[in-house]
Amino acid sequence: MTIIGTWNLENLFRVGEPSGPETEEEYEAKLKGLAGTINRLGPDVLGIQEVGNPDALGDLVTRLDGNWHTALSAHPDVRGIRVGFISRLPLTTVKDTTDFPEHLRPVQTEDDGGLADTAGRGVLAVRVEPASGHTLELAVCHLKSKLLTFPPPPPQRHVPHDEGERARYNAYALFRRGAEAVALRALADELLAGDGRQHDVAVLGDFNDGPTAATTQILCGPPGSQIGTAGFDHPDNGDAKRLWNLAPLIGKQPFSRIFEGQHELIDHILVSRSLLTRVEEAFVGALDPLPDVNEQPAERRGKPVSDHAPVIARLTY
Repeated sequence: MTIIGTWNLENLFRVGEPSGPETEEEYEAKLKGLAGTINRLGPDVLGIQEVGNPDALGDLVTRLDGNWHTALSAHPDVRGIRVGFISRLPLTTVKDTTDFPEHLRPVQTEDDGGLADTAGRGVLAVRVEPASGHTLELAVCHLKSKLLTFPPPPPQRHVPHDEGERARYNAYALFRRGAEAVALRALADELLAGDGRQHDVAVLGDFNDGPTAATTQILCGPPGSQIGTAGFDHPDNGDAKRLWNLAPLIGKQPFSRIFEGQHELIDHILVSRSLLTRVEEAFVGALDPLPDVNEQPAERRGKPVSDHAPVIARLTY
């Protein structure tokens, strides 16, 4: 049995750092809460998001049961957060990139015509050997948030001046999230190496969109055959390139975040056809309680654990 998963750790910074806790007591409470959940779930490989200070990740790992390996993207965003992996299995980094693929032009991100030609945060791919003679490749991402940030005058705002501004910046965020999904899909194609029926691949992370969103569908690849559809039991030529979202397998608590009272599943695990045959179950590692968050992220500073619940899959290796 091999357990994989994804978890947004929410602003893993040390005391006094931007978005980090203000006291040592708050920091210890966060580390204790994160470590307790990870130890309870027992993942072998966990994709993680919102790692700020790499030393803070080191502090967390020392509180975990057993021996762990880590890999972090070298490409944090403007807030200093990045993606990575922690793993009981030795890790080999396959690729760490922010590049948009060929033919994808820069996308507008601001009213002033500002353009983005790379992902805001790096996407990271690693390789592990879950069993002798078997290779599993995993990519982790944190796509552009739906939380809107409007430009100065300072400080930055999360409330628009008017509804026209809100509409425009919603579009800019969607442009960027869509482009990042395309970049991640290009990385997935590299890992699939032409035939996902022969290669065990998982793409996971905080997609900041639900299972049926257009950006998530970009990552799934060819339409049809998803779990729960009429085509699921009918293999076709698309199986070589398709990724299957495990969301339909999640029964109890099929959501990973609560935003203003709305239950959302925005953290996902997608797998290749070869890996799909090894999936025993998928579930959300429930947090008690999972906080209800809003458009004021500063209110979360110093809060324990995370505003996301981890999403986990058990594989038969």
